[in-house]
Amino acid sequence: MSFAGSYNRPHISAIFLQSFLSYTTKTHTTFSLNTESTYNWQNSQWTVPVNAMVAQLVKIDKLPVQFQLGARYYPEKPTGGADWGVRFAVTLLFPK
Repeated sequence: MSFAGSYNRPHISAIFLQSFLSYTTKTHTTFSLNTESTYNWQNSQWTVPVNAMVAQLVKIDKLPVQFQLGARYYPEKPTGGADWGVRFAVTLLFPK
């Protein structure tokens, strides 16, 4: 059944699981390890990326900003899926 778009698309049935472990130091550096696993029930296929990341909180003028860099490895993936990846993020924080 489709509620948006073409009725000819294949059905989607998936579950998403995210687990994580993080440690933040006194200098506002955060080390993280997580997985963002997806199981496709239609194809009986797991996609399991494991992410290792480091983030640093800094102040630019008075605005706190977090910069994050990480690597991703796929121990389980569909045929033809990526083996690895890189993640970079900038998060602007607006405290009250």
